[in-house]
Amino acid sequence: MSDIFLRKIRNIIGFDAIVSVIFGALILFWPTHSASVVAALIGLAFIAIGLSHVISVFDRKNEDGWVRVGNFVIGAVYFIAGVFTFINLYAATTYLFIVIGVLVGITWIIEGFIALGSVKYYAQKRWSIFSAIISIVGGATMLFVPLVSAIFLWQLLGISLLILGIFKMLYFVAWKK
Repeated sequence: MSDIFLRKIRNIIGFDAIVSVIFGALILFWPTHSASVVAALIGLAFIAIGLSHVISVFDRKNEDGWVRVGNFVIGAVYFIAGVFTFINLYAATTYLFIVIGVLVGITWIIEGFIALGSVKYYAQKRWSIFSAIISIVGGATMLFVPLVSAIFLWQLLGISLLILGIFKMLYFVAWKK
């Protein structure tokens, strides 16, 4: 590989390390504020999506009336959801965490049952069954206490980003120039 390519890869790793450490530290040491920023970004995205749907209704003169009405309604719903995000950002952040907790819980339960259904294909059946049970129990826990579980996952994300960022920085520094 060329020196230019390797230098670019090294710089990308260094940049990734800095971003990972910053985001990990923000999530770990300011979890509420960083979560509120994420909720605000989602609110801004909802407003932009809503506006684009509503504006597209006026550009589509040749579309069926119901298609235009549907686009207008979905655009209005997105826009209103985005506005409500900013009316009470703390509540929006809480609801976002609850929704994430429920969705992760459902996903883990489904993955657990899929793993149980596919046990016959694995050589190590005990580990497959154990993994499936852990997934189902973890998913059920997420469903019963979604807010606390999502906050735990948020903290785990912060810790992971911080540790990975530190290791990437060490890798960046150890790489020959």
